[in-house]
Amino acid sequence: MILKIGSKGSQVALLQEFLELPSDGIFGSATKAAVKEFQQHNGLESDGIVGPSTWDAMGIGTTDDSEKAYETDNGLLIHRYFLPQGEYKDTITKKEYVFIHHTAGWHNPYKCIDQWGSDSRGAVATEFVLGGPSVKGNDDQYDGMMLQAFPDGYYGWHLGKNGSQHMHTHSVGIEVCNFGYVNNGKTYAGTTVHESQLVELEKPFRGFKQWHRYSNEQIESLRRWLYYIAERDTIDIRKGLVEEVKAKGAEGFEFNENAYYGKVKGLWTHTNTRKDKFDMFPQQELLDMLVSL
Repeated sequence: MILKIGSKGSQVALLQEFLELPSDGIFGSATKAAVKEFQQHNGLESDGIVGPSTWDAMGIGTTDDSEKAYETDNGLLIHRYFLPQGEYKDTITKKEYVFIHHTAGWHNPYKCIDQWGSDSRGAVATEFVLGGPSVKGNDDQYDGMMLQAFPDGYYGWHLGKNGSQHMHTHSVGIEVCNFGYVNNGKTYAGTTVHESQLVELEKPFRGFKQWHRYSNEQIESLRRWLYYIAERDTIDIRKGLVEEVKAKGAEGFEFNENAYYGKVKGLWTHTNTRKDKFDMFPQQELLDMLVSL
């Protein structure tokens, strides 16, 4: 669990007791200052935010239920790693849409959620994050690992500008850890991509033929997750993207007005609603998985 300015509850009180502060359960400026001092003395980044590294250094851990994992009926293990309150919308809504994105970043899903929890953008997040292999080809410990960033039924802003406000509040999203397009062997951030992490499409997608490959483990976890969400939220995942892919192949990932305006409820990718986005892309293995649903 991530704690920062504004966090409240028993976990904050536990932290304050460790820091020998009055344990009122409210993370204020005094708690932040004490956390920063502890981090400085223990060789940690001194940002005043309590994440996994700081919990580990303190040796007290977090007893919050968000750390626990559960297994779906189809064998997918999902780890709860909840954002602080205020970093998602704690209003329960009936979900009618599923959106798949990728992070355009590194492979560790815990760090992805940590960054959401420490930024200043507010409740911008997806409910789920799927880990992957490092683009450098040297770390696969998170490959296929699924994290849940906030409780069932709640939501975060994850679609940006589109034609349906209703979709924002009535959709469930997943971020797949992946850097996206590759240009001259490097990611947009300048990282050299290992050859094992490269895939070349038959035709360019949004101007690029080379992309950071979705791993077999990611695609299998995504398949199980889609079935899980379809059952949990009673969403027909064969509507929308799957229909487009069956009819158009890779072009089914392009901008779609029905998706933009929320006219078709079901499964979509972020690229279906935004002409300026690159997540996700039509890797053949992903296309094959989608048409098999």
